[in-house]
Amino acid sequence: MTRTLNDLPTPVLILDRSRLLANVARMQARAKQLGVTLRPHLKTAKSVMVAELAVGKSGPITVSTLAEAEYFAKAGFRDITYAVPMAPQKLDQVGALIKSGVDLKFITDHPAVAQAAAEAGQRLGVTFRALIKIDCGLGRAGIAPDSDILLPLAQKLSGALSQPGVELAGVLTHAGHSYGATSLAEIERIAEDERVAVVQAATRLRAAGFACPIVSVGSTPTALFAKDLTGVTEMRPGNFVFFDLFQQGLGTCAMQDIAVSVLATVVSHHPARNHVLIDAGGLALSKDTGANRNVPGTGYGRVCRPNEALPLDGMNVHDVHQEHGLLGGPDAPKVDFAAHPPGSRLRVLPNHSCMTGAMYDRYYVTDGGSEIIAEWDRVNGW
Repeated sequence: MTRTLNDLPTPVLILDRSRLLANVARMQARAKQLGVTLRPHLKTAKSVMVAELAVGKSGPITVSTLAEAEYFAKAGFRDITYAVPMAPQKLDQVGALIKSGVDLKFITDHPAVAQAAAEAGQRLGVTFRALIKIDCGLGRAGIAPDSDILLPLAQKLSGALSQPGVELAGVLTHAGHSYGATSLAEIERIAEDERVAVVQAATRLRAAGFACPIVSVGSTPTALFAKDLTGVTEMRPGNFVFFDLFQQGLGTCAMQDIAVSVLATVVSHHPARNHVLIDAGGLALSKDTGANRNVPGTGYGRVCRPNEALPLDGMNVHDVHQEHGLLGGPDAPKVDFAAHPPGSRLRVLPNHSCMTGAMYDRYYVTDGGSEIIAEWDRVNGW
């Protein structure tokens, strides 16, 4: 039996497959143009079906949780990078995945973690593969490429000097500060800083006699606007599969490229307050308001009719409570209440698709129309 958007309980997460395919093709072409491997970061999609469209059925992929690593491993993915600094208590879980045949690499920037990995590898009878996290300007994690810690840390991860159980797989960085850029020219500059930092670290390691096969960069903005990735082996963008209002405001995508949205139902009108009430609030949409930095007034998301790509003027989500979303508001143009009666459906484009997706266990997939052509699962938690 054919189902449509009108048949779904709300709020639910809608995925436009045609937009997803176009976004994936765009990034695949960029990786080919730049001469690097695409290792997409699945922290955005958390879905086997999306991963298979991006890189096939075995990888390479990037994940942000070990729950994701286990989920993708069960689906047959064998080349996985866990791109969050390793906690020593998680090494047994990583070891079990390695024993099952997964080439699971982790990252660290701390000698104590390297020591713990060496000892755990000996105890478990596995060889962990670790990437050194390099800071290229974000200032969140990682060491500077010219840090005095780099070579001693590599020594601890090299499997030498009575340290079996772990080996150095390479270096990795992430230019997350590209999201704070104010122009495409600035994104290009940050992309070059990202490349220079990680290549400098790899060059130092190789000059000291360490193998450094993987030189990894990431972020959707820098992947799309880097002019050159000489010396880099792979890139790890993630948000590109879906995009969102933040990316649109940054200039990395068009409104029509945003592939996910939240389907909601109108539940009431409040003409005196000039707002329509929907059943999608802070949990369904997230409370990420970062898109307002580039486009003030975006609120908690922009609102479309179910089968239209572009948002309605003046119908942004101006406020949210846990299960309530308020459209319009005192500063918006007068709402056409007759156009949105209780029971009618609307779609909300997300400010940050990674955050918005976190509350949902599946995607209801369309090809741009109202018919539901598939349901794709996704993994949540840690």
